[in-house]
Amino acid sequence: MSQLKDQLFDEILQARQRVYAVGEPTPLQEIRLDGVDAVVFAKREDLGPIKAYKWRGAYNCMAKLSPEQRSGGVVAASAGNHGQGVALAAARLGCKAHIFMPRSTPVVKQNAVRMHGGANVEIVLTGDSYDAASAAAHEFADANGLTFVHPYDDLNTMGGQGTLADEVVMSGKGPFDRVYLQIGGGGLAAGCACWFKKFWPDCKCIGVEGVNQASMKLAVESGERKALSYVDVFCDGTAVRIAGEKTYELCRELLDGFVTVTNDEVCRAIRSLWNGLRVIPEPSGAMGLAALLQDWKAGNITPGERCLVVLSGANMDFAQMGVVASRAGVQESNRHERFLQIPMETKRGQILKYLESIPAGVLLTDVQYGRVAGDIQYPVFGVLGTDEQFAEIDRRLAAKGLKAHDVTQDEDVMFRMISYDRERLSHPVFFVIEFPERPGAFSEFMRGMGEYANLCYFNYQYSGEQVGRALVGLEFESRADRDACRARAEEMKGTTIQSIHELRDDVRHRVLDRMSPSV
Repeated sequence: MSQLKDQLFDEILQARQRVYAVGEPTPLQEIRLDGVDAVVFAKREDLGPIKAYKWRGAYNCMAKLSPEQRSGGVVAASAGNHGQGVALAAARLGCKAHIFMPRSTPVVKQNAVRMHGGANVEIVLTGDSYDAASAAAHEFADANGLTFVHPYDDLNTMGGQGTLADEVVMSGKGPFDRVYLQIGGGGLAAGCACWFKKFWPDCKCIGVEGVNQASMKLAVESGERKALSYVDVFCDGTAVRIAGEKTYELCRELLDGFVTVTNDEVCRAIRSLWNGLRVIPEPSGAMGLAALLQDWKAGNITPGERCLVVLSGANMDFAQMGVVASRAGVQESNRHERFLQIPMETKRGQILKYLESIPAGVLLTDVQYGRVAGDIQYPVFGVLGTDEQFAEIDRRLAAKGLKAHDVTQDEDVMFRMISYDRERLSHPVFFVIEFPERPGAFSEFMRGMGEYANLCYFNYQYSGEQVGRALVGLEFESRADRDACRARAEEMKGTTIQSIHELRDDVRHRVLDRMSPSV
């Protein structure tokens, strides 16, 4: 095994002479993280020629091929970034590349492969996973006698990835006490850990995997490579079902431990990178920082330690940004977001009463409520606060004989499945309102309406803008109350709220048609 490590070290040495034919060293940048008393640097691989680190290994591997091997063309399988590296290398080396990608590969990565490779590249979309695309690519390479460029389980590929670590060592910003290294197949972790351990023997090299992607951790802990029965593809750049043969041997020897991170932790790390550097990486690119933040919270990092994370890529489909922002939630320093389901009596003014009992300084970030059958309703409130403020909420509810249930991870809340029952509503009116995004603004609106109406529906989510927008349903005991409330709403425009308008009749009818009796 040590021989394999020595071979990898020699390959990194040689790769230093090749990879810079297509790219420059990427910068090392310090990140200021709210509430983290450690020195944290990010290796900015998102600024490389393909906006990810994979160009290093792909070019090194292909540059070592003989002219005969390149003349026949190469084959690769990729979830995106490796394909871009192979495409770039094919264009620079003048050879054909057949790149097999899952059909679910984000369009931004498909387009980037075509851009870097031009006429030298053929993309073959096949299967619904990297494993399926890889199997098809191997079959094609064998049938046509072509060279397969492995994304991680090849010393030449790992040698190219290791040049990243060489740049860190040569930067003069080290040594680092801790380095967090993402793992898909293990090429980045093996190459970088090999180099760091040679020059900084006391540096802790920590492998980072997704909770439902941890094939390397499973292999090291069980003593053998095993395929995962399920692989989460949210972090698509690290979605590998089974660790590589060579990378397993090297990671088992070189890594000091593993951290597994959830998708929500990754999303919060992306938010931290935006706050600290105004950078938006792809999910796998933020996994190292997610692990560091988890370790800091758990007390595993000593204040003042010097830590390194690799911002490994930024090739994210634009549409995914909305999902990331939603899953990151809202967080400020020591405040965090929770979703609380609070039982409420079915009578006028109850939601307002509970909103006014929220402690000062707590921000309301989400409300999900629809009137259903029964004397007790169960609205869900998203609130941003400290642990002490959440404890105060519990105390205030307990004084009323109530208890909030934490439903932050419940699927119906995540997907905003707001139930409502048309048969329970009386003369309903639906408004779209805009109000200043500040504590107490919605309570002011409800106080103005409370004389006439009972809240039967409320759908609001914090967006980070200066104004909040909500769809509000109000029900009335009489048509007279409904007409008076409409008049009051007009009076409130530009004062208590910034704007308000009632749904058009056709839209209101569609909303009511979607409502059905409770099951």
